[in-house]
Amino acid sequence: MKSRNVALIILLVVLADQALKVYIKTHFLLGDSHNVVGNWFQLYFVENEGMAYGWKFGGQAGKILLTLFRLAAVIFGVWYLGSIIKKKYHKGFIICAALIFAGALGNLIDSMFYGLLFEESYPGHLAAMFPKQGYASFLHGKVVDMLYFPIIHDVHFPKWVPVWGGDEFTFFRPIFNLADASISTGVIAILIFQKRFFKQVDNKPYDTVETNAVVNDDVQVL
Repeated sequence: MKSRNVALIILLVVLADQALKVYIKTHFLLGDSHNVVGNWFQLYFVENEGMAYGWKFGGQAGKILLTLFRLAAVIFGVWYLGSIIKKKYHKGFIICAALIFAGALGNLIDSMFYGLLFEESYPGHLAAMFPKQGYASFLHGKVVDMLYFPIIHDVHFPKWVPVWGGDEFTFFRPIFNLADASISTGVIAILIFQKRFFKQVDNKPYDTVETNAVVNDDVQVL
């Protein structure tokens, strides 16, 4: 697979991810939701300082560590993608690696620059882009999430269920973005098709033995 094709996949994912994030950030109030298909697919604007799907990691110190980890992963990803392209790995595996890389890059952009590029979002205030002063410093930006699929909702656990008895149950509860979806798609596809992606081809040459013996129809081979 050619490097330019991989670069195009990454570019398309990052552009789509960032375009949707910028639109949501500048057109939705924090906590706003709008139905896209029925009420089981919504655009629901939230921000998080942690990992994919809104999971958090260790406060502000954890935020810095996570952003730096993402940066290191993206730098490593550039080298790794070049390596597997050069070694002509399976096309499907290269595409999956490109999707994971694109997702990591998309969320890294939020973490590194959104604090500088946008005003703070909160209920009742629509954030503007390119303000005189952003809401956070470099590396402290929040990741914008908006994709919400509450396929099963407005139901409650039976009261006899331990711990969650009587609580509301929603599936699928996490809110995520296109970058998260890109990472998940790449990882899941690798897990499903790993045998095909990493199929071993036996290129070991067979040993030959030279002999002066005559082989013809009269010779019995045991």
